[in-house]
Amino acid sequence: MESAPADRRLPRQAIWSTRGESAGLHALSVWTEQVPGHGEDAEPFVVHHWGTQQGMIAVFDGSGGAGAAPVWEGPDGLHHTGAWVGARVARLATDCWFREVARETEPVGPESLHTYLNWFLSKAPRRHSKIGGTMRRQLPTTLAGVHYRVHVEQGTVELRPLWAGDSRAYVLTPVNGLHVLTRDHTRESDALELLRTDPPMTNVVCADREFGIDTQHIASFEMPCVLIAATDGYFGYVHTPAEFEYLILSTLHQAGNELEWADLLRRGVQAYTGDDASLAILALGHTDFRGLVAAYGRRFSELTERYVRGRPQVLDRTPRGGGEGAAGPEDPRAAQARVRAWQDQTWQSYRTTYENYLPPAAEEYR
Repeated sequence: MESAPADRRLPRQAIWSTRGESAGLHALSVWTEQVPGHGEDAEPFVVHHWGTQQGMIAVFDGSGGAGAAPVWEGPDGLHHTGAWVGARVARLATDCWFREVARETEPVGPESLHTYLNWFLSKAPRRHSKIGGTMRRQLPTTLAGVHYRVHVEQGTVELRPLWAGDSRAYVLTPVNGLHVLTRDHTRESDALELLRTDPPMTNVVCADREFGIDTQHIASFEMPCVLIAATDGYFGYVHTPAEFEYLILSTLHQAGNELEWADLLRRGVQAYTGDDASLAILALGHTDFRGLVAAYGRRFSELTERYVRGRPQVLDRTPRGGGEGAAGPEDPRAAQARVRAWQDQTWQSYRTTYENYLPPAAEEYR
């Protein structure tokens, strides 16, 4: 783990990675905050159990709008919001849940994770308020991760994404690139429209309302592949969904090892995001880091050619997240129209494979 100096005046950040090759497993995580000492993303969760060849990656994004009230004062004297506490309690609950899962011989469903989350949240500090509202929550946080089990002899991995809210889990393949494994708990489901509108969530992990942990089961996914979990600080401030994959592959292409990759991913997101950002990555089935880079060389070239080189130049002067607010000598309305046309065109092509494993819409939680 490497992190910035403990200076309250500066936003903190942390990167972590495996060091060297570990039987075809390469892992890293990145955590950054926007407001010094008050980043509402918990640190990413990355674990692998060698005895059973299973593990999990997950991220947790405290929902600051719904849980903005302070509920706890830390030993350093800083007051923290319900969103800050909720994300960290959810991480602890997930950690304890996985330790139990690793001892089980039969597959464990999402119901047991829900039980762990409920119990830990019930013991956490929270402030009761007379002020109500449909958007207010106690200790609200998103959760998105992938529980996996490697089948070495078959060269496959069993995937079980688990999620609540609008953080996401993905799998990246050398041939078809990025596939989303989770569906945001929002009334809008189109990934490009989600970038443009950022609608409210209909389901989050919290201490005072019913919530659900959704899942799907992919019994046999071919390795090599890369599992990714990310909060919206990473994917919610790009111009198109393809640009998130481009960040992943362009930084991989530049890196010499896992730690350099993590640092480049940190620098990359800090250049454009407007939010706390956290990311967990686990690469499976690659011989070494050089082999990992080589496996995605062709995909990186294809992605650059199809979705990056043709982007309007006005995007270099446009805030990320949907193409609004273009600046420069060109008429703003004309520039915005060109950006939107380019977004629509690239998205229709990109989504063909991106949504291959998009789960069906679940029931709405209230």
